Amino acid sequence: MNSEKYNEILSKAKEIYSINYDKYPLYNVKRGLRNDDGTGVLAGLTSIGEVRGYIIDDGERMPVEGHLSYRGVDVYKIVEACAKEKRFGYEEVAFLLLFGFLPTEDMLNRFREILGTLRSLPGSFTEDMIMKAPSKNVMNKLASAVLSMYSYDENPDSTDIGNLIRQSLEIIARLPAIMCYAYQTKRHYYDNASFFLHSPREDYSTAENILHMLRPDNKFSRFEAEVLDLMLVLHAEHGGGNNSAFVCRATSSTGTDTYSSIAAAIGSLKGPKHGGANAKVTSMMNNIECNISDWNDDDEIKAYLTKIIKGEANDGSGLVYGMGHAIYTLSDPRAVILKTKAESLAAAKGYTKEFNLYKAVERLTPEVFREVKGTTKAICANVDMYSGLVYKMLDIPQDLFTPLFAVARSAGWCAHRIEEINNNKIIRPAYKNICHNVQYVPMSERK
Repeated sequence: MNSEKYNEILSKAKEIYSINYDKYPLYNVKRGLRNDDGTGVLAGLTSIGEVRGYIIDDGERMPVEGHLSYRGVDVYKIVEACAKEKRFGYEEVAFLLLFGFLPTEDMLNRFREILGTLRSLPGSFTEDMIMKAPSKNVMNKLASAVLSMYSYDENPDSTDIGNLIRQSLEIIARLPAIMCYAYQTKRHYYDNASFFLHSPREDYSTAENILHMLRPDNKFSRFEAEVLDLMLVLHAEHGGGNNSAFVCRATSSTGTDTYSSIAAAIGSLKGPKHGGANAKVTSMMNNIECNISDWNDDDEIKAYLTKIIKGEANDGSGLVYGMGHAIYTLSDPRAVILKTKAESLAAAKGYTKEFNLYKAVERLTPEVFREVKGTTKAICANVDMYSGLVYKMLDIPQDLFTPLFAVARSAGWCAHRIEEINNNKIIRPAYKNICHNVQYVPMSERK
């Protein structure tokens, strides 16, 4: 086939895969499962997590301060208690999400011990499932490694709740090691870097183990581990409507195995419109830093943000990554909490100037959007605005920004899977076919 004919075929293919947006209202289709006012289509019920960023008053969507709770417990209260009692919180959150109540001290200690005994990967798993097939993207290796856990499970298909809990604990415990080993393999085979593997420690928290396994000398400070633990707590769950949780629930509703559902959720999270957004923020901020001479000049920052929104700078998308959210309007509680911690970390690590630039972008973006787009929509910073900067200050490579999100969110995904399995009805929305009937043309008559 010559190139001219091939290009013609591609052009036709582009046409048939493009559906005119004007057709959607004709059939009352909710694009992206969103209503006309931007609210999500109600697709199910959950008791796992609540995300609230607006209220409906007389049929109108009214902005309110953001609220996030796990099993009815305000995330602010969880973070507050862990800071006050100087303890790590992710394991408590994982327990809460899986079992539905806050554990006693004895229960939590036993839960931590169980996770500790499960952290090491099965024999030959690292060599056979990670090192022999390195991936240039850690998220893809994370997904394939989770899928391969099926082969190491003596009872992989049972949806008995006891079996689902066991599988959930193993996934939550082992994902940190899978992530770290996948990253080391990627560095060695694609970046020509030295290769080292550290075994996880049973006595360490999830956050401590990640830093222990990532760093060549295993060294980290208590403060660094606390900051990473906070990141895990804030990313552990975000309701049933976010894309990856919905994907997990949709696949689970078919009765498929746990590993297939969690791998599908990881694939969803990889996308730059979902979990991959934190890396997009970092890239955008690097671009801003390179193109603004005075980081304290609001006028210069606004002028460059105007270029970004008009699609004339950064990646041409017209998006200011890290700003705006599908649900949160006036504030994202995760961003509010993280911003305070990021400021302390910036002061300790010598990043105050950079942190102030991030704050300026957060403060000025809504103003620039109003001027350029004429929009009155409330726009707040989301968790991605500061998460990438925090990872950067913790010396965590950009390759791991989204995988860390997946490690944290595994607890929420597992809880949603168990809840959906008990719902026992396959998720099956409708799509209307708008293709006209076409006559079959015999081969000899085709042109």
